[in-house]
Amino acid sequence: MRKLALSDEILLSVDKPARYIGNEVNMVKKDVQAVDIRFAMCFPDVYEIGMSHLGIQILYDMFNQWEDVYCERVYSPWIDLDKIMREQSIPLFTMESQDAVKDFDFLGITIQYEMCYTNILQILDLSQMPLLAKERGEEFPIVIGGGPCVYNPEPIADFFDLFYIGEGEISYRKLLDVYKENKNAGGSKKDFLRKAAGIEGIYVPAFYEVTYKEDGRIAAFTPVEEGIPATVKKTPVLSMSDTYYPTKPLVPYIKATQDRVVLEVQRGCIRGCRFCQAGMIYRPTRERSLEFLKEHAKAMLESTGYEEISLTSLSSSDYSQLEGIVNFLIEEYNGKGINISLPSLRIDAFSLDVMSKVQDIKKSSLTFAPEAGSQRLRNVINKGLTKEDIFWGAALAFHGGWNRVKLYFMLGLPTETKEDMEGIALLSDEIARLYYDEIPKEQRKGRVQITASSSFFVPKPFTPFQWVPMCTKEEFLQRAYLVNDKFHEMLNRKSLKYNWHEADVTVLEGLLARGDRRVGGAILSAYQKGCLYDSWSESFQNDLWMEALEENHISLEFYNTRTRELDEILPWDFIDIGVTKEFLIREWKNAQEEKVTPNCRQRCSGCGANVFGGGICYEN
Repeated sequence: MRKLALSDEILLSVDKPARYIGNEVNMVKKDVQAVDIRFAMCFPDVYEIGMSHLGIQILYDMFNQWEDVYCERVYSPWIDLDKIMREQSIPLFTMESQDAVKDFDFLGITIQYEMCYTNILQILDLSQMPLLAKERGEEFPIVIGGGPCVYNPEPIADFFDLFYIGEGEISYRKLLDVYKENKNAGGSKKDFLRKAAGIEGIYVPAFYEVTYKEDGRIAAFTPVEEGIPATVKKTPVLSMSDTYYPTKPLVPYIKATQDRVVLEVQRGCIRGCRFCQAGMIYRPTRERSLEFLKEHAKAMLESTGYEEISLTSLSSSDYSQLEGIVNFLIEEYNGKGINISLPSLRIDAFSLDVMSKVQDIKKSSLTFAPEAGSQRLRNVINKGLTKEDIFWGAALAFHGGWNRVKLYFMLGLPTETKEDMEGIALLSDEIARLYYDEIPKEQRKGRVQITASSSFFVPKPFTPFQWVPMCTKEEFLQRAYLVNDKFHEMLNRKSLKYNWHEADVTVLEGLLARGDRRVGGAILSAYQKGCLYDSWSESFQNDLWMEALEENHISLEFYNTRTRELDEILPWDFIDIGVTKEFLIREWKNAQEEKVTPNCRQRCSGCGANVFGGGICYEN
């Protein structure tokens, strides 16, 4: 009989107790005495979001296929349980064995979003471990970070023993073998970290020193010991059809954010949008074979009982076998109550034909992401989408029976003008007008609904915009109000709705995305003041963050709103993602000249990702 870490009294007093009891469908059970390594895999957010993360499902499956490793899961306790655990000194525990995280060999934290950094400190704190890596002795787990945010790990470097830069399927086995060898030989934690630093994709912050110029910019970033590499190279999976992928994914007892089977069709993106970090760090584009997808789709639907399958990637439309996998799923599951979800599709004739077969048109809305209100600005960001493309897709959709459209834009993009901003309202209005022009009155299913949303632009590392200044909170809001006023002037305003993201959260995201090691002190201060779940608007406390920045002498002007020089040493320059700085500079210059760069299938632009020897770079 499993003993739960929390009493019935506590479980009955908190919201959604199923977040903490484990024992879900397909949960792995092992004898903890029979394994050499215990690995706690953490998603530093609430259970429902963490359970929706494909990366953890893949690594959980991979680790647990190894007889000598038991991988268990841990998530951030919600605010109600957080309070109880502190009051009663209950250590944070894993879902599977309900054992304390502090007794494991490894605590691996996937970092998907900068605004979860205080939750990382919550995980360490509730685990009853020192927050700073240098204060954690031999008795504590090795704390390792992975995921997209580790492409600039410096703001959180002081809290981690090491970072895994790249895709987890490649170097984890070697890392765990080195750990076992070191442990059996009686080696120390530092001995292990020194050996780990020699493994491709592994970055150990303690072995690097940062020095600064008088003006605050980085003077040098250098290894402090002999044999430690000056650069850390990411590790991509090159054979996507010959690697780990779960056939029995975990199924929660409460509704997760992604409550369906998730089938990853490819990694990377051919498009090269200049604002998109994922499009750069996951190069080159690599596809899974049609046979692989068919086998895994069948196995996962059978083992989970889910009634929906999602074909996921950064740009599913660009998967060369999309028609094949969609037609297979339609034929195989026709009349069996299985829905097919197709996120990140470009709207074209094939996509709409498929969606009309697999979606309930009355319920669903179509999504377009023009990103910018004018063609000029779409060229600047290399969106590769014309007004004609948008209108053609919208007209097809309206004739296909849809009358609800979502439009996604960004405000604060480099070179943005008033005309570009007002273009968001004008484009939305024109799409509404198109509906009334295209669809005769007697065929309309009510009024068309156009919902436009603006996020605010954050320049991210490893993009052509990594050097550009970012707007202040006041500038972001002025732009949103300008667009909102323009919406009220539109002829079809009753069919239009406009909303925008929180500006203060975006400003902080910008700081954490491009910050250096000095920002870590402010993160620690913010957490100690009570900041937690910063990505949740109901719990975000901007005033406490501003206090923390001031106390730690962190200037938003220095990190966010100044223009970085092209020859400046950036905090993440020690990481080699394959894509060269020369390419990023060339793309920044193309942006300023409003030049569009063709996608990877149209022409190779020499980004440097062919250094890995696989993927789209070698398709032909």
